[in-house]
Amino acid sequence: MSFTGVMRPGHAAIRVLDMKESLEYYQERVGLIKTDEDKQGRVYLKAWDEHDCFSIVLREADSPGIDYMGFKVHKESDLDEFEGKLKDYGQNVERIPAGELNRCGERVRFDSPSGHTFELYAEKEQVGNGLGRQNPDPWPEGLKGMKVYRFDHCLLYGSNAQGTADLFMDVLDFDLTEQVVTPDGNRIATFMSCSNKAHDIAILEHPEPGKLHHVSFMLMSCEEVLNAADIMGMHGISI
Repeated sequence: MSFTGVMRPGHAAIRVLDMKESLEYYQERVGLIKTDEDKQGRVYLKAWDEHDCFSIVLREADSPGIDYMGFKVHKESDLDEFEGKLKDYGQNVERIPAGELNRCGERVRFDSPSGHTFELYAEKEQVGNGLGRQNPDPWPEGLKGMKVYRFDHCLLYGSNAQGTADLFMDVLDFDLTEQVVTPDGNRIATFMSCSNKAHDIAILEHPEPGKLHHVSFMLMSCEEVLNAADIMGMHGISI
């Protein structure tokens, strides 16, 4: 694990085809909690054990996918440092003002060789997990569906995935935790971490740029995973 300015995945902004159906899925089945909605119609959600006010942002659109993935950095000065490094590396970088996402501070947004957009931020309003900090209960009452604990990682597909992997390791100081290499030496899948997890982001080679394979949420045990599978079976959710 490398102790750097990038701490962990913070949010994923997802395009959905039908907001009503998507909210039923994410709230009633996955178990996320709605915390906000903005004038653009974007809906903000969090897992129950997250203290930040959101980790998932949904936007209704004509095509599904991911708009961007955000990572939390340790402090505001890290934004300046990484902005300079990203520009030196040749990436297009944009400053997004505080408040463009509700209750989120200023963000540094940048492109990548695989066609994905990423961003860094340092500040986001904390709302807690509903349990308090003194003699907390194990979980709050009224949780729904799979009762996921937190947003964990994204797996992305795109052209020149190796270029994006190199960007994360060379500029953002992510560690390589696992890779898939063809017999002729081409790296076609890269798993990377900025924490003590197996991976915080994974990127796989794919002919089309900017594709999303999955957004992952954490459960604590095999029994909870089996319970989630039963919920998927009960409600006809495609695997």
